[in-house]
Amino acid sequence: MILSDIKRYLQDRGQATLGDIAIHFDTDPDAMRGMLAQWIQKGRVLKSELRASCNRSCSKCCRDDAMEIYEWRS
Repeated sequence: MILSDIKRYLQDRGQATLGDIAIHFDTDPDAMRGMLAQWIQKGRVLKSELRASCNRSCSKCCRDDAMEIYEWRS
């Protein structure tokens, strides 16, 4: 897998969770964070955090990798 594959994936979808990206590329979420960090550094990907509806940060209602959202910036 190369960075251009991640680029195409995010361009096609607009945004995706870390968990979805890791599953699609059959890669560990931590390894995927490193690759996404390169696109973030170039200003092409924006990372945001999903907030729980209860306004708590315990993540009991959702997996950690499902709470990280990555969006391709045109």
